[in-house]
Amino acid sequence: MKLLALAAALSLAAAPALAQNAAQVARAEAGASCPRCNLFQANLSNKALLRRNFTGARLRQADLSLAALDRTSFAHADLRDVNGYGGRFTGVNFQDADMTNSTFVGAYLEGANFHGARLDGVNFSGAEMHTAVGLTREQLRGACGDESTKLPKGIKLAACK
Repeated sequence: MKLLALAAALSLAAAPALAQNAAQVARAEAGASCPRCNLFQANLSNKALLRRNFTGARLRQADLSLAALDRTSFAHADLRDVNGYGGRFTGVNFQDADMTNSTFVGAYLEGANFHGARLDGVNFSGAEMHTAVGLTREQLRGACGDESTKLPKGIKLAACK
């Protein structure tokens, strides 16, 4: 009985983590919309993917650095630990997205919708987001920026350490 329980525990421990869907990643990297797709660790850096739909997608640990993603929807998406360094996110919909611990250093986020987005641990140093909507002091309590971060009037960020 103990041996059976041990074997079951070991098989669960050896089970792979929820990995990306290679076909979905290839489609997204080629420029297609991919709502509710598993794009874990996808490399979308340096891509122009304007007006795409990634609503509800899992993009955890994805590389969006230097990408142009204007008017794209990431509503309800898993964007934890994303690298959005220097990306262009004009008018992007981040509504209810989980962006925990992501980096948007030097990103252009003008007109982006952050209603209900989780922003704990996000680094917005040097980001331009003074026309972003839906940002609250409560949301930004765990985020950080620097003196060059451009925020909507009345919103402040803690300095990154």
